[in-house]
Amino acid sequence: MRTLCLPADSASIAQAAQLLRAGEIVGFPTETVYGLGANALSDPAVRKIFAAKERPADNPLIVHIAALADMEPLCHINDMARRLAAAFWPGPLTMILPKKDIVPAVVTAGLDSVAIRMPSHPVARALIEACGLPIAAPSGNRSGRPSPTLAAHMLEDMDGRIPLILDGGACDVGVESTVVALTGDIATVLRPGGITPDMLAGVLGQVQVADSVMRPLKEGEAAPSPGMKHKHYAPRARMTLYEGTAEAVAARIRSEYDALPETERALILAASEHLPLYGNRRTADLGPDEASAAHRVFALLRQADDDRITRVFSETYPESGVGLAVMNRMARAAGFDIVQT
Repeated sequence: MRTLCLPADSASIAQAAQLLRAGEIVGFPTETVYGLGANALSDPAVRKIFAAKERPADNPLIVHIAALADMEPLCHINDMARRLAAAFWPGPLTMILPKKDIVPAVVTAGLDSVAIRMPSHPVARALIEACGLPIAAPSGNRSGRPSPTLAAHMLEDMDGRIPLILDGGACDVGVESTVVALTGDIATVLRPGGITPDMLAGVLGQVQVADSVMRPLKEGEAAPSPGMKHKHYAPRARMTLYEGTAEAVAARIRSEYDALPETERALILAASEHLPLYGNRRTADLGPDEASAAHRVFALLRQADDDRITRVFSETYPESGVGLAVMNRMARAAGFDIVQT
């Protein structure tokens, strides 16, 4: 199969919509990361996503819609969902709600709930409207790899596996959507993202964060949200995170970097203001703040692969606000290899 990567204009969006209606899968941009989409109501079409990504079948998908009216056939809506939709949709927020029978079990990994999102990216919205279908879509990378924030990233992973990728430029947010479960009495954040727990609490009054956000799932523990169960976001290099003061972290990283054998190619991920602490060692700039780190981290990990880096040392962020989303992705990319300095 030859994979086309086309600028996301009206003609290519129409072509992608036709492919989706025909049961094929396509790549498309969202404001978070690029997604790999299929008709969410077609079991055979959705199974093509799992095959192309080499994704485990026990990892649920998110269903993307373009209007509130599209939500009604898919799930049972409650008051919390209505309030959050009014505040944050369209945008990088996914809500988990009790599913209706129309949603195939393959989409939800057999769970009785479904994850729903209304993206704000104009190309994603135009594609959903053009095909007239809800689109099930995980991130458009091979399973386990860093998520794609450029069409070129997705083409690298999916070339020859899917017919078409719509190129809509760089994604704005850079990490996947916030996932909040609304199936209990209290809203529970299962995956942090650009919509922070404090923002959700500002609408609902009470929100909790699942303890699984910053730990690996236990053996046999079900994954109620994408991005929880299996190794995610990882570069090919071994990656370690370091927590502590900037000076203590830099001293520990410098020591371990310098002790590596010459056969290793190491990279240090650091905030802009801390780069001088690492001298002439190989570094990559995470940016001036957590939002910048969220926007850059996946692209930097992919660049590390391109540069044949074998060892990644990274600074960390406070687990609050957008920093929680950055730490969730980094911790999983590092396999929870976190050192206290």
